Amino acid sequence: MTARVLVVDDLIPNVKLLEAKLRAEYFEVSGAFSGLEAIEKAESEQPDIILLDVMMPGIDGFETCRRLKASSRTCHIPVVMVTALDQAEDRIAGLEAGADDFLTKPVEDVALFARVRNLSRLKILTDDLRQRNAQGAELGILTNSQLAEFDDLDSTILFIDNLNAVDSPILDGLPEKYKVIVETDPISALQILRSDTVDLIVINMALEDHDPLRLCSTIRSLEQTRHTPLLALVRQGDTRKLVRALDIGVNDYLMRPVNKEEMAARIRTQVRRNHYIASLRNSFHASLEMAITDELTGLYNRRYFSNHLASLFERSQKQELSLSTLILDIDHFKKINDTYGHDVGDAVLVELATRLERNVRGIDLACRYGGEEFVILMPETDMAYARMIAERLREDIASRPIEIKGDKPQSLDITVSIGLATTDWSDGNESPQRLVKRADDALYRAKETGRNKVEEAA
Repeated sequence: MTARVLVVDDLIPNVKLLEAKLRAEYFEVSGAFSGLEAIEKAESEQPDIILLDVMMPGIDGFETCRRLKASSRTCHIPVVMVTALDQAEDRIAGLEAGADDFLTKPVEDVALFARVRNLSRLKILTDDLRQRNAQGAELGILTNSQLAEFDDLDSTILFIDNLNAVDSPILDGLPEKYKVIVETDPISALQILRSDTVDLIVINMALEDHDPLRLCSTIRSLEQTRHTPLLALVRQGDTRKLVRALDIGVNDYLMRPVNKEEMAARIRTQVRRNHYIASLRNSFHASLEMAITDELTGLYNRRYFSNHLASLFERSQKQELSLSTLILDIDHFKKINDTYGHDVGDAVLVELATRLERNVRGIDLACRYGGEEFVILMPETDMAYARMIAERLREDIASRPIEIKGDKPQSLDITVSIGLATTDWSDGNESPQRLVKRADDALYRAKETGRNKVEEAA
């Protein structure tokens, strides 16, 4: 895969050298020679990953990273610090500033390229979710989220390790908000992952009696853990295994022996990002739900009905199966609103929606069509059976008053009029719109001829 890489270093030869190496691997590369220029280019170019030097005049790499992660426009861009600094406290400072990784020069090219590809894949996934999220926000449905908002959430971390690479004092030093599960048997760990939700999986890449790379691959193939971050514990110098792990989908790694502070920083980074992506995904699903359902009744709305009708009509036509539509309208609904108020009118609509769902089959689709009108789409249903359902529904509504709770409990008798139409494949002019129009005309006749009745389309 290709990716857009922003290389940041105050030394032009360093930028040019790294740029040449990345271009040879088919990455698109641009350069920046200061922290401020890096921030400007990150906002305007939206790269897939930023390779950031630490020792720069003006604002250094740590401050540059903090500013990038503090902005809603750039907080989602992975940052890898590539520097000559090689102390554990330097790595921790970089991670705490928000960096996704901290690589010490000289960096093996193969490891660097694998890390760039790995983080770029995550960025592309995040971009897709952010774009959908932004579209929802423009409609007033969603709000932007920043990574820092997710630091205080309770999280579950599963360690898979049968060699005690991480000792108890290190685990005990993690924040209380992290629930830690240690599993020495990889098979048992997979059973946990199939049944429980975890926010991070830490795997010792030196597992005994089990291939850790195959375990990572299996975790990535499971529906439950396809997007769960993986943190690998890797032996110093084991570049081959590290590169394979990153290609399989491991999100981050930590060299053994494990440094307590660095492990905590990397865990926090991965857990935070996982919550952020989950928030984007949940917001998108929520926006979809709001776009296709009626807020008051919980039934599907008219937009969803129209889209579903078109596809169901086409399938029924190809298979020459009957498709029936019921349109029902509450009789004298305006009088209910005028007499008792709109709160009571809303309660009537909600109760009617409940009775609709209770009286139709699982394959049928009940929607609020607008105002006091509802529509039911009934696939593989001829006129006779549809009429039976319509009469049963009409009788259920007419025979049982609707009980209105509240300060002044009331019992209201209501009735509905129903129009019914079934596809006529012998008519070459049949269409989804014509089917609904015929049902609507039948509803009008039911209203005109006495209400509380079912009328079939002519």
